[in-house]
Amino acid sequence: MSEANNPANDIGKQYYATQLGIYDEMYATENKALPYWERFMAALETMGSEQLEIRRREAQRLLRENGVTYNVYGDSQKLTRPWRLDPVPLLISSEEWAIIEAGLKQRAELLNLILKDVYGKQHLLKKGLLPGELIYGHDGFLHPCVGAEQNLQRQLIIYSANLARGPNGRMWVLDDRTQAPSGSGYALENRTVMTRVLSDIFRETQVHRLSGFFKALRKGLADIAPHNKEDPRIVVLTPGPLNETYFEHAYLASYLGYTLVQGGDLTVRDSRVWLKSLGGLQAVDVILRRVDDTFCDPLELRSSSRLGITGLLEAVRRGNVAIANPLGSSILENPGLLAFLPRLSQHFLGQDLKLSSVATWWCGQKRERNFVLQNIENLVIKPINRGQDNHALFGGLLSSKEKDHLRSQILAKPHLFIGQEQVSFSTLPAFIDHHIEPRNAVLRNFVVASDNDYVVMPGGLTRVARQKDNFIVSNQAGGISKDTWVLASEPEKPVSLWTKLTQNQRVEAIIEPLTSRAADHLFWTGRHIERIDASAQLMRAVILKLRETLEFKDPVDNECLTILLRTLTQVTGTYPGFVNGNPQLLKLPEPELLSLAKDNRRSGSLSVNIQAFVHSAFSIRDFWSHDTWRSVDNIQRRWQQRVINYDCSIDQLQSSLDELITYIVAFTGFTSESMTREAAWLMLDSGRRLERALTLIALLRSTLALRLDDALQSQVLEAVLISTDSLTIYQRRYRSYIQLPMVLELLVLDESHPRSLAYHLRQLSSHIGALPKPNGKSQLSPEECLIIKAYTDVRLINVLELTQASDNAGIYGGLETVLSTTTDLLWQLADVVTKTYFSHSQTSQLMMTKTSGDEP
Repeated sequence: MSEANNPANDIGKQYYATQLGIYDEMYATENKALPYWERFMAALETMGSEQLEIRRREAQRLLRENGVTYNVYGDSQKLTRPWRLDPVPLLISSEEWAIIEAGLKQRAELLNLILKDVYGKQHLLKKGLLPGELIYGHDGFLHPCVGAEQNLQRQLIIYSANLARGPNGRMWVLDDRTQAPSGSGYALENRTVMTRVLSDIFRETQVHRLSGFFKALRKGLADIAPHNKEDPRIVVLTPGPLNETYFEHAYLASYLGYTLVQGGDLTVRDSRVWLKSLGGLQAVDVILRRVDDTFCDPLELRSSSRLGITGLLEAVRRGNVAIANPLGSSILENPGLLAFLPRLSQHFLGQDLKLSSVATWWCGQKRERNFVLQNIENLVIKPINRGQDNHALFGGLLSSKEKDHLRSQILAKPHLFIGQEQVSFSTLPAFIDHHIEPRNAVLRNFVVASDNDYVVMPGGLTRVARQKDNFIVSNQAGGISKDTWVLASEPEKPVSLWTKLTQNQRVEAIIEPLTSRAADHLFWTGRHIERIDASAQLMRAVILKLRETLEFKDPVDNECLTILLRTLTQVTGTYPGFVNGNPQLLKLPEPELLSLAKDNRRSGSLSVNIQAFVHSAFSIRDFWSHDTWRSVDNIQRRWQQRVINYDCSIDQLQSSLDELITYIVAFTGFTSESMTREAAWLMLDSGRRLERALTLIALLRSTLALRLDDALQSQVLEAVLISTDSLTIYQRRYRSYIQLPMVLELLVLDESHPRSLAYHLRQLSSHIGALPKPNGKSQLSPEECLIIKAYTDVRLINVLELTQASDNAGIYGGLETVLSTTTDLLWQLADVVTKTYFSHSQTSQLMMTKTSGDEP
């Protein structure tokens, strides 16, 4: 095609220039857009470039606030990158979709039959329809899985294919994904965002909905359960938050109502898979895995794996657990199979392939190998085994020396290589730099086995290259995603993901078990948020006193500031800090204060605590509502923007601290209002109460336990009340000059005050008492004994006695002793809770307790 003009392409005052020899999705002929594209582009033209840019930014904001991320391996700058979405979707007519859908169903059926045969009777190998070297030479063939296939009509539960349109307008299958296909969750999130940012256009365009696919997915997973088919326990197995698509694992688990687990959360006993939860062992019926199969069982597969479950394969053999997709299914991702699929389709189905694969030559056959070697400069050479060191090579881009080296590699081990035709992908419109430009695109589709058939998602995940004329389209290479709109002939009714009940029918509520890993992250999320809050509140009080000292030049102010600075070091644990006796540091504290705020490599700094908080929260992303996660994003993003990446002054730091405290209150408020008072809440709030108690005690020991003269003590007491957000309540309650006994009464003993030590200990005692106990024992657990003792000791405090005398060191000895003893008890409590509830590597006594009714 040549350059084509269309009124719809005037967005950004640019021409939409198609490429010669490249099919473009928008044009039916060289100068005429397809009718549905013409209507869509006219709507964009009416909207205008500026408005479309606003909506693109809104989409990115929604994605960021929802925590939609993608990890790029080898990125040293950050763990995750925001997911990028182009506001111009791919449009597919209903007539063309019918062809694609039929081809995907056929291909899924064919691959399912191949999978069953390879790990079953192996007729294809015995009859020579598949070469043994092609199968046995591929890393995806797992010999321990032979004969371990599940007793199902369809072994291949979930299937995905990457499609691209060639110059002739036909859709080609680039490759098949059967290991643990990813992308369906991102496709759903793209659709959710697009229906908000282009809601007006979406309403006018009749688009097939995606919810029917996910309903089929839930039904398909329930159908393969070997036990409890009416109510099976289904878990999503993830490698963890470092995985590139961890967001999707958490998102799908939350959306489908499944428990998100890692390998350490599961154990095999009596050839059954059990979930280790705070309430004991829970039988698992189905595993939706996102872990590569070789890592799933260190006993029979990769012995070095720490991601899997020892004995899992034996549980599969015994028919006690179903896995989607089954272990060993990555053999179907062998690109060498593409050369044999047409013949196998005739063998199994008696049909030609409805969706052809890219022309492929497997070098394990002499004629094909010779063809590849003679035409290497015109082909893409790929190893059949994927890996970090195994990349596709474009023959035309290689030097003569590199070609010779590649030929020698192929001749040495020909069965490990294929040659493929270089395919030029079609282009489609993308909104780049405020105007519409063509970009090469790949469409990933998703298929699931359900109700004795395969169901295809009406749409999928479209990705386009960021740069023009780039045929490498992937997220790892910086690609941009798109929503995919399959046009319907008439408006489609919404499909609910959940089972419809008869009127007034009552269903028992299901409480998902809390894994030890999730409990650990919840506990530490609570602790980290309180560390941030305590540091921010105290730092703000210090800056306020610093201003007063500079303004009034009062020696008492200066002495109070010195005490507060040293207290800041003691509360945050950032030694030596202000306690090193350096008078110059106390005289000019601003650089140290900024370091405590900004330094993301300094243990105890605000930045490090914020990083730790976000990491813990992200590791249990499936527990948070959208509003809660938005507050997490605000805490991290705004601190990054306003403090870490900005050369801020002390005055600017104070306003940033104000904003940070507001976001902290938002997070604690959202969790308080959106989480049910079950085990997850108990762990989160227990972490909060424990950390608040510890930081409060550290604050009191560094300030109120000191024996000071009246003028200095008055200023210190006021600063302490400010840093604990208690000054207003003190003034309202006591209406008198600030005095030590009343301050201690408010901050230590007053159980009606949410900032007091007694309040935190009472809440902590209540939470720990509500946690499950081993075998339902009625006697007090070690953790209960510790918290009850700490709470009782504090309740027995006589404030007047503790503040009447001091020892020779200039402190109130009795007060210091009580606070020090309480600190020791709380640290012991933290250790006991960790050993009792957070054991991942070895199963604790509590977690090895089977719940009633779960006997195999």
